[in-house]
Amino acid sequence: MAFSEFLDRKLARRFHTFDYDGDGDIDRSDFMRSATAVADEFRHPAGSPARAGLVERSLGLWEHLAVAAGVSSDDSITVDEYKEAFAEGLLVTEESFEQGYRPFLEALMSVCDIDNDGQLSVEEYVRWTGALMNLSETDARDIHRRLDTDNDGYVTTEDLLHAIHEFYFDEDPDGVGSWLLGPLG
Repeated sequence: MAFSEFLDRKLARRFHTFDYDGDGDIDRSDFMRSATAVADEFRHPAGSPARAGLVERSLGLWEHLAVAAGVSSDDSITVDEYKEAFAEGLLVTEESFEQGYRPFLEALMSVCDIDNDGQLSVEEYVRWTGALMNLSETDARDIHRRLDTDNDGYVTTEDLLHAIHEFYFDEDPDGVGSWLLGPLG
């Protein structure tokens, strides 16, 4: 499957957010460190169910990526391998989308949703995106504003799922999903 230059840029941006240590490839440690950074940011101690759930889901995403890219879970993935796995339909498809993302987002919400209301305030959003993906506060605030399509000041799991879906499957550069990870550059 070939994909557009726009999707290519989005995939490169997504890969960059996975590369937690900034070494140019992604591996298991990137997923472990990003998940523990989020749990630490929200003061979930080692052994807490929310922390354990997020780490488990994050490492599950890594395992899925490793299998899709054809590498062992102890290896690393380059940006080209990541894009190739996407092009082959091995990472995200319309059919597998919700099954892959909802459990991770629910685990993330259990860590980041401080008041347990099923919504993320702008402050919660800034904190988790900074800890998980090293997004700047400015970008995170702008993204939250864009994702908050009903202007109630909050983002829900459904809002995030919708935006992630658009990120992968919508070619509109002004669409909510196109801004999910900040400006594409």
